[in-house]
Amino acid sequence: MSSPNRLHVVDALRGFAIVSIMLLHNIEHFDFYYLPENLPGWMVTLDKGIWDTLFFLFGGKSYAIFALLFGLTYFIQTDNQQKKGKDFRGRFAWRLLLLLGFGIINSTFYMGDILFAYALLGFTLIPVTKLSNKTVFTIALILMAQPVEIIKLIYGIIYTPQLADPASWVYYEKIPEYLSSESIFTVLKGNIMNGKIAVLLWTWEYGRVFQTISLFMFGMLAGRYGIFGNSDSNAGFWKKVLLISIIAFIPLFYLKSNIMQWITTVAVNRPLELIIRSWANMAFMLVLVSGFVLLFKQKAFHNKLNVLSAYGKMSMSNYILQSILGSFIYYGFGLGLYKYTGATYSLIIGLVLALIQGIFSTWWMKNHKQGPLESIWHKLTWIGSKS
Repeated sequence: MSSPNRLHVVDALRGFAIVSIMLLHNIEHFDFYYLPENLPGWMVTLDKGIWDTLFFLFGGKSYAIFALLFGLTYFIQTDNQQKKGKDFRGRFAWRLLLLLGFGIINSTFYMGDILFAYALLGFTLIPVTKLSNKTVFTIALILMAQPVEIIKLIYGIIYTPQLADPASWVYYEKIPEYLSSESIFTVLKGNIMNGKIAVLLWTWEYGRVFQTISLFMFGMLAGRYGIFGNSDSNAGFWKKVLLISIIAFIPLFYLKSNIMQWITTVAVNRPLELIIRSWANMAFMLVLVSGFVLLFKQKAFHNKLNVLSAYGKMSMSNYILQSILGSFIYYGFGLGLYKYTGATYSLIIGLVLALIQGIFSTWWMKNHKQGPLESIWHKLTWIGSKS
């Protein structure tokens, strides 16, 4: 059940992002980093290959797709209300507060939750809603350039200060203590009291704050220009994006991979590596998005990729369910599989979970307009409204 005007390619792309996030979370044991002991050498080698491959493909890119589509969804909602003569910004602020609540709940199971951060950073869309395309693009571009890191880089070149370890490290060191606990209450408390602080600090330290806001705005611009619509001109646009992104990614990836060896001064290489990594991830994210959109338009791939649409329509329900299932599978209070599963076995578990969620999502969406949590979010968003 869906609107005839719905952009199914966006639903499918969102589903693709959620599935790839699921796979990454599984090989990470949902942020419980632990290498099983006594594995045979061939398994260790295979695990490393799978880890490196998945992070090359999706690390820093899947979340970026999700952020881009968050901004696109904001535009669609705002535009729909504007056509009715209504201003959506106030209702959106309330919607973000609701999302914050979902994020807090999810964070108790999985500290790496992104809903909490999206809810806070989403408020930055409100003041730019009425600005011109050129102004929004300029702001987004400046933010993507990581201005704070540029300042740190310049300062590091001039003064070469001795840098302390990132503040988040102290909190991350405490994680194994409670995630290995057999008490679910110890795990939930640790995630929300220690883990959430660690993630928020990490989000700032690794440039995710500016990058996420930037992607929100680029997503909003994508909606304004209608580039996800099914037209020949859009197909030409995505072909250009694919080519440019591939050309840009190759040197960026090379620089990112070698910058630490070429420049040994931490005050210089740390901010410079972060800046280059942000742009490399952005470039490869566009390779994934443009490639996906172009394949989605092809008859040979359309039906195969459209299977992900139901998954994407239930993105929040699936995302939170991932956290609950993942914590039970890997943490000490549940099955404790962090002790036994390397990247290979964890990938298999992730694929099975993704398949189960996909089947459930397809069944659910045949009988409902929205996913279970999406429906609750929608009803609470419009509480007190006559529309």
